[in-house]
Amino acid sequence: MKRYSLLMILTMSIVSVLISGCASKEESTGQMDYEETKKMVVDILKTDDGKKALQEVMKDEEMKQFLVMDQQIVTDTIQTTLTSDKGVKFWQKVFEDPKFTKSFAKSIQKEHEKVIKGLMTDPEYQKMLIEVFQDPEMEKTLQTSMKSQEFRKHLQDVIMETLSSPLYKAKIQETLLKAAEEVGQQGGQSSEQKKGSGQQESDGGGGGGGGGGQEQGGGS
Repeated sequence: MKRYSLLMILTMSIVSVLISGCASKEESTGQMDYEETKKMVVDILKTDDGKKALQEVMKDEEMKQFLVMDQQIVTDTIQTTLTSDKGVKFWQKVFEDPKFTKSFAKSIQKEHEKVIKGLMTDPEYQKMLIEVFQDPEMEKTLQTSMKSQEFRKHLQDVIMETLSSPLYKAKIQETLLKAAEEVGQQGGQSSEQKKGSGQQESDGGGGGGGGGGQEQGGGS
């Protein structure tokens, strides 16, 4: 009951502010002054009861639907604000703050990775990327960067970090074991082939000796 009474007071106060603001100066001096009414409304909103009442109002589904703004209006407003001179200067100043830049980059990291992965599979983007890397100026810049001591140090750090990765170590171990098994299988097959070939040669030699003995017996 108390909540609805407070809401009624807020509503009447706001209505009074609107009426006072639109009324002419010739109205009765007995009416509450616009500035005084506005101050009273602000004071009420600052109280705990006023805040609780507003929170209850904002939780109401009908009020939420009433307060929802048109999406296109919001989009147009944001675009206009961002592209204005003041908006550009504001964001330039904001991005000069290292803390903000770090937080902003961290917050969009996952989405950025999704975008990059999507672009890498896009034929048009791949073609554009190839054209960029084939540009003589870009090639010259890359060659200069790769020859720098800083780049080599960074590359060394990346290699060392990769080699020390447990996942990479497990992958290398799996690859080596697989290669060893394949070599062992090939060696076993080669031994069996050699053994079979030697057996065939031995059998052939024995057959030849037996044939020679028969010929000698026939001659005598």
